[in-house]
Amino acid sequence: MKSFLFYIFFITGLLANPLQEAIDNASAYSTIKLSPQNYRGNIIINKPLTIISTENEKATIQGSGFGNVININSSDVTLKNLNIYGSGDKMYKLDSAIYISKSSNVKIDGCNIKDSLYGIHMEMVEKSVFSNNYISSKNLPISLRGDALKIYYSHNNLFKNNTIEKSRDITLDYSHNNIFQNNIFRNNRFASHIALSRNNLFKDNIYKHNSVSIMLMGAHDTNVTGNTIKSSDGAAGIGVMIGGVSNFRFERNTLKFNAKAIYIESKEKAKGMKRYISYNDISYNGEAIHFHVAIKDNTITHNKIYGNIDDIVKDIDGHFSKTNVVEYNYWDNYQSFDANKDNIGDKPHQVYQYADQLWHHNHKIKFFYASPIMSLMNFLLKLAPFIEPNLLMEDKKPIVEIDK
Repeated sequence: MKSFLFYIFFITGLLANPLQEAIDNASAYSTIKLSPQNYRGNIIINKPLTIISTENEKATIQGSGFGNVININSSDVTLKNLNIYGSGDKMYKLDSAIYISKSSNVKIDGCNIKDSLYGIHMEMVEKSVFSNNYISSKNLPISLRGDALKIYYSHNNLFKNNTIEKSRDITLDYSHNNIFQNNIFRNNRFASHIALSRNNLFKDNIYKHNSVSIMLMGAHDTNVTGNTIKSSDGAAGIGVMIGGVSNFRFERNTLKFNAKAIYIESKEKAKGMKRYISYNDISYNGEAIHFHVAIKDNTITHNKIYGNIDDIVKDIDGHFSKTNVVEYNYWDNYQSFDANKDNIGDKPHQVYQYADQLWHHNHKIKFFYASPIMSLMNFLLKLAPFIEPNLLMEDKKPIVEIDK
């Protein structure tokens, strides 16, 4: 009998979760201070509550390797200075370090999120702040990792001073009026994927070594300003991919060392898809601006475009539309004079597609890039063209000199 009672007590002790018990017993809006040790995860927070530890000696909430480490189903919840590890690995269940549902005024600050499939998974979350966190995924092939941030139907949130690396994607779907500021995104697949969302701001972030740093699909009223986007060199190698956007503003960004700095997909018959690309430094990329299908509805002004292998690329035959406004850009290969010394070229800068750019239709030709035969063909075609070259872009008021 004693052995039987001891066995029941032993099993009950194993199943007990002291942190969950503390949460269940705490009053609403109270604070639980954790000492720097390990606590069992898979906890559920259903009331306003603060859980914190010290910044120098963080407490660790360790998941069991199944499901979510922390589930938040209440508004006014704060998690601060915690290590959060060990979610499940079931992609179809979206196993996450932190799952937040139908909440507002949630604060996640100073937390390290590692060894979790998804980092923070949010559904219908509003007016919340996510700051000073480190987020990475499980050590899996990149396509098998989850999203560091999965944001769905979530509005008016702030993401600031976070470092996100070695995850799959950061996704916003049907999410409006969010701000991403002073974050670092490294070694991800799609570092910021914005779909069917509007009025989101990306400001002063740093993107490095992502396959695609920023992807916009069906995004409206998006503002991307002051960001540094470098070395997008993965499977796609794109700094910014723009498709199906309207009223998109891309200003005062730096794009360097990307395979493709800006990739724009626009339909011939699409209307109202306006893009404003201004005051950017687009330099030392494989391609500065790559257009797919049509070149239309773009305002491209006051940019510095230099040191790129190709300034303008178009991969399907077509024409430069009159709906574009292109002026006051600096092009390092502009060939004309400035007689009146107003720093505006006397002639427009015209970008044509000659023989040395034929690999955009046949990539096997790229093997001969910069070879003497291609340079000779390009020179002869400019001197005496027997085939009318394609006009890709015309800058009517090119800038002659800049400070680089």
